[in-house]
Amino acid sequence: MAEEPDHLQEEHFDVLTKSGLKTGISKPRGDVHRDGDYHRAVHVWIFAENTQELLLQRRADCKDSWPGLWDISSAGHISAGDSSLVTARRELEEELGVILPQDAFEMIFIFLQECVINDGKFINNEFNDVYLITTLDPIPLEAFTLQETEVSAVKYISYDEYRSVLAKEDPEYVPYDVNGQYGQLFDIIERRYKENPVARSSAIQKQLLRFAPVTLDAELTGLVDGERDSLVLLVKAAKIMDEIFSLQVWCSNPVLRDWLKEHADASELDKLKWMYYVINKSPWSCLDENAAFLTTADSAIKLLPEATRRVTGWKGLEYRAAFPMVKPPGANFYPPDMDKMEFESWKGSLTEDQQKDATSFFNVIKRHSEFGLESPLSNDTVDIANHMVGSAHDLYFVPFSQEYNPFLKRAAELLHKAGDMISSPSLKRLLHSKASAFLSNDYYESDIAWMELDSKLDVTIGPYETYEDALFGYKATFEAFIGVRDDKATAQIKLFGDNLKILEQNLPMESVYKSEDVIAAPIRVIQLLYNSGDVKGPQTVAFNLPNDEHIVNDRGTSMVMLKNVSEAKFKHILQPIADVCITKEQQELVDFESFFTHTICHECCHGIGPHTITLPNGQKSTVRLELQELHSALEEAKADIVGLWALRFLISQDLLPKSLLKSMYVSFLAGCFRSVRFGIHEAHGKGQALQFNWLYDKGAFILHPDEKFSVDFSKVEGAVESLSREILTIQAKGDKEAANVLLQKYSKMTQPLKLSLQKLEDIQVPVDIAPIFPIANKILE
Repeated sequence: MAEEPDHLQEEHFDVLTKSGLKTGISKPRGDVHRDGDYHRAVHVWIFAENTQELLLQRRADCKDSWPGLWDISSAGHISAGDSSLVTARRELEEELGVILPQDAFEMIFIFLQECVINDGKFINNEFNDVYLITTLDPIPLEAFTLQETEVSAVKYISYDEYRSVLAKEDPEYVPYDVNGQYGQLFDIIERRYKENPVARSSAIQKQLLRFAPVTLDAELTGLVDGERDSLVLLVKAAKIMDEIFSLQVWCSNPVLRDWLKEHADASELDKLKWMYYVINKSPWSCLDENAAFLTTADSAIKLLPEATRRVTGWKGLEYRAAFPMVKPPGANFYPPDMDKMEFESWKGSLTEDQQKDATSFFNVIKRHSEFGLESPLSNDTVDIANHMVGSAHDLYFVPFSQEYNPFLKRAAELLHKAGDMISSPSLKRLLHSKASAFLSNDYYESDIAWMELDSKLDVTIGPYETYEDALFGYKATFEAFIGVRDDKATAQIKLFGDNLKILEQNLPMESVYKSEDVIAAPIRVIQLLYNSGDVKGPQTVAFNLPNDEHIVNDRGTSMVMLKNVSEAKFKHILQPIADVCITKEQQELVDFESFFTHTICHECCHGIGPHTITLPNGQKSTVRLELQELHSALEEAKADIVGLWALRFLISQDLLPKSLLKSMYVSFLAGCFRSVRFGIHEAHGKGQALQFNWLYDKGAFILHPDEKFSVDFSKVEGAVESLSREILTIQAKGDKEAANVLLQKYSKMTQPLKLSLQKLEDIQVPVDIAPIFPIANKILE
């Protein structure tokens, strides 16, 4: 039960709606409990793993609610304007004298407590953020420093016994309904520590089997000596992108990774945990809607000798580095307890330039109230005052160049050394400018250099994609792709870049929304040697960069096609899918040429259509800013479906052979089942579900009695055009509400999709590939 001492009675709380949203009103604590207003608090549980015990505190006799009863380890109200995690950390320190870092706290659920006590004078309508701290052993009772006005004693009790006394409504304990919401605490502990290791190994093995290991190699004979020699440095720089990305995903992700790797040989289960972690680069499974396949009980053990009062003979507090069961939508780009409302309120207080920084690709958002508590990467001597803008609010931003400085400094040194060895002027320019960008946080020149790259050795490295930021889609993750250019294939596909302007002018949307300034995107085809950073789970077959709208408007985009990745996916995945899901009459129409050509067109179509837009009120904005977290899924769907429309248009202009006409639609249909298997919470999978369900709804895709599909060629063209128009118009208007309606209606796992996915699972068709890079691995040994 959250409670405050008498001298803080005038403390104000934010008043919430019954659904837990802030009303914008704050009231004194006494008034909130008198009037029964909804408000927020934190519950912090300390759980000792080795003894399976929970720590309880006995409430001080002077409390005005539940005096003298046994209760939660630590708890407290969240004051108006304060945040959840900072409150949890502060309450633990004040009440028990335990000082713990952010990564010790695992948010496990939110509990709504509604009760009336003290003859109706104390009405408690409270949303409680429930945190779990997992220590290895019980903290010695003499290590605690108790706050006398709050806590009179502490004790440990087994979680089974505690659940039992609550179920019996023992009068010595603050009551909680263990059959209601609060029962989740015991359920979570039980699932973690009573699961059968054999069953768990089997489950992870099944998840692993969805990825087909494929060796990706490339011919290096076309490289000159300087390029060959620089490969060692470039692969090492690319490896650093893995380090940064790991931290971008979640604060305790790097220590989890190192722990799993170190203990991979301990048992068969530990080996499987590590193997599946390597594919996902986090404890959340990409192919299972980001469901956690690990728990904090699997995580690293960290020792804090100074977390509590010293006790003779005790080495200190050992705890598990925590991560939440539900993947945080804001990743590690924002404070974990920040919501959209708080961000928007802060952003509204900033100047126009500061707002651009707040929504920039290249910084993270932090709290003043946490500054100085923990900053493992920050250089304490760096003056960050210039970045602590909006001082009336708790939030401020820190540039990537500072947040990831130790990593970026090492990567920049390697890129500069590689650049000095290279004879190609364009590659030399790219490497030196990217190295400078890592330290300046200004990526404009380096992105232009990347677009103008004309070298046999192809390098993409830096912060680009924003999929990990599911909160707003603002923040970019670091990645790297190193490959050797396929000159023959690159020459063959020049056609698409040459016709980009023509495609823009013929897009199926109102002319007022069409851009006059489309710049043809250069296209490079490579054989991939190595990738790193934000390349997890399903592997990309191509990418179209940069995503920065300023560069897109000034210079357009460039794209890179990964031909050996495409070939591997077609052979190991798309062909088997077609055999299972497509009618026999149309199976022969599924071919690699159509699959690869549509992939090219997909990437081209990222560069056309609305980017910078004019809103109905005349204000300039971008599609990304207006659609926020819905942007990625809709943009992937746009590139896919408009790519199909564009192929049809180019065929009609006799720029592509008519032999593609039927095969591109059937190959696309087979590809729908491939992409949806990535999960409909992932941008590509969500976008693909939208397209499949729309085309199925319009009769363009037909399900036959034998549970196989075919394309109705008389309807598919119209269905493709109508969906293209719908998405392009939503983007042009920046209409987030319409985007949400469209995705809600069509981006779901319908029965036809479920039917096909079950068939593919039954015969264990791989969902994707797990690439092996022998050349890079030899360098990194």
